[in-house]
Parts: sequence; C-alpha cells; structure tokens
Amino acid sequence: MQFIKKGQIKIDKNAFRHFILAADIGGTRARFGICGVKKDIPKLIFSFELASSKIKNLGSLIDNLLKFAYKEHGIKITKACIAVAGVLSAEREYAKMTNLNLVVGKKELMAKTRLKEIILINDFEAVGYGLNIIGKKDIVLVKKGIKARGAPIVLCGAGTGLGKTTLIYEKHSGYYIPMPSEAGHTDFAAQNQYELELINFIKKNKTHENQRFSRGIKQSVSYEEVLSGRGLVHIYLFLRKIKLFKDTKYTKEIDKAGNQSEFISKYRKADKTCKAAFDLFKMIYAKFARNLALDDLGFGGVYIGGGIAPKNRDIFDSQFVKEFESNYRLSYVLKKIPIYLITNENIGLIGAGFAGARLMKLS
Repeated sequence: MQFIKKGQIKIDKNAFRHFILAADIGGTRARFGICGVKKDIPKLIFSFELASSKIKNLGSLIDNLLKFAYKEHGIKITKACIAVAGVLSAEREYAKMTNLNLVVGKKELMAKTRLKEIILINDFEAVGYGLNIIGKKDIVLVKKGIKARGAPIVLCGAGTGLGKTTLIYEKHSGYYIPMPSEAGHTDFAAQNQYELELINFIKKNKTHENQRFSRGIKQSVSYEEVLSGRGLVHIYLFLRKIKLFKDTKYTKEIDKAGNQSEFISKYRKADKTCKAAFDLFKMIYAKFARNLALDDLGFGGVYIGGGIAPKNRDIFDSQFVKEFESNYRLSYVLKKIPIYLITNENIGLIGAGFAGARLMKLS
C-alpha cells in the first residue's frame, strides 16, 4: 500500500504519556495519524493519506502503520479511535460506510491487528470533537453574531456526502460533545417551482448513484442529493438540461471528467452554467444551515466544514448570509447566530485523536 506522508516531526517519546492511532475514513480520502497524548490532549505527530477507494484490507493497512510506528520510532500502539463516514451500529461495534462499499468492525480489526481497544465514531462526530482544540487560524468568520458561551453549536458540511452534528457543552469535562446524526439524509423540500423541477430531474436521472430512483421506487430526494459533490453535479446537469445557458469550451471537459464536481468548481467563474450551479448550491446550503440552527438553537455558532467549503470560500457571501437569516418569524434569532468556516483539513483526524484520548482508558 502506497501512502502519502503528510508530515513528520522528531519524536520525543518522553514528552507524551501515551500514543494512540487516529483515523478519519471519509467517502473520498482516508487519513491515518499517530497522536502523542499528554493531559488528555492529543498532538498529531505524523499522518498518512490515501484514497478511501484504495482500501481493500483495512486490518492489514492499520497493522502496517502500527509496525511502521514501532520500527521507525519505537512507539508501541494498542489503542485507536476510528472515525467513519457512515452509520454506526447502536452498540458502536461496527459501521457501514454510506458512500463506499466498506464495513469497519471492531472485533475484526482487533483480530487482525495489534490493537487491543478501539473506539468507533462517525466522521462528523470527529470533526465536532476537533472543534474543542483547533486554533483561530483554522477558522474563518463568515457572519458576525453573538456567540453564547456554553450554548449548543451546530456543525454541518458538504463533501462526498453531507454531515451534521450538534455539540452540547458538558460542564463537568469542560468540552463539547457531538451528538450522532444523519440529518443529511432528511428530505429536501422544494420551496419553488424551480427546485421542484430539480427534484423531479434527480428522480428521473438514471445514473449509477441513483439506481434506486431508476428502479421506480417512490422515494423523496434527500438534502445529500443536492448538497454534496454529486449534488453539485445533479444541479449542473439539471441546468444543462433546461438549457439555461449555452455550452462553452469547458462543457466537454466537464462531461469527460471522472470527478465532475471538481471541474464545475474549477470553472465556476468562467462558465455561466457552473456559476449558476454554485449559486443554487449556495442558497440550498444556506437553507440547510438555517434549518439546523433553528432546530437546535445553535447560539454557540454554526460551523461549516466538509471538503467543498474550504475550496470555494467565496460562496459564503452576503447572499448566503441573507438567505440564512431569512425567516418569517425568527429572523431576529438567526441574526444573532455567528457562522464560521473550518479550513483545517485534518480536523477530523485531530478530533478522532481527541475523542480517543478522552473516551478510552489510557494506560
């Protein structure tokens, strides 16, 4: 297995009381890191990254990482916290990934690796835990507001899928705890004829990622179908179908692209259809964030993560803010809530390390 090493520092083993393996397995990228732990705070020492689709044997991959840590640095690791982009079982014994054919099970991994204890969490839970320790340099202010100390925090983010969690402050521990959620799979409700046509287009779109619609099963369209990488592609193809703008020199390149969402992002300032796709994507993003803020009364702030936002920061503009604050009765509430954009791509990995350090017994 070929890894991309993302960083390494000289390790002073005496500087840490414990070491744990942290992992953040997303729908597109998987990150693995070795964390040194001191006073329940993890420090990411070095990490590796690879495409999630390249993971054929997770147990073998993790065991190779553990052997590397021991051989190169003399670090013996027997405990891990693994964040997975999927739904965990009620007992948190295994997780099936939503957008990848991979099941992560604790018992199987402990049988195939040197690990003796594993904690499984959802990938957005990991991002939520990471909010406890990231710095100001990792956050960009989108909208000013009054951040209420100890109030609930709402976190959402579009990438390969769409994630969400609510963070509740625990006075005893002094940090925020994220709640599991699959809000990305809640129904997307059309607010106008334009959005209704988009929903019908997605239902009829017989692509491989929407086979359940092509089989004629009557299902609603979830927020993830419009607010994710493939959601952006759905919007773009819908705009192409209704011929809102003429094709350009970029159209054929996007059609041939393996990852069309990346090219739509690349040409969104040069191609009118790409720009219009992002404009609609932006407004849907604002509505989703607004609904979450009202649902959980996130006076601690709304934080936006995921893979798409940091690469397209300028979509979180005055129009986004105006749509977020638009509510017939509670606009005054929404105006008080600040919005932040998370820019640290390793926040899920850091959060997994933090969760592991806090939740498991280190010895």
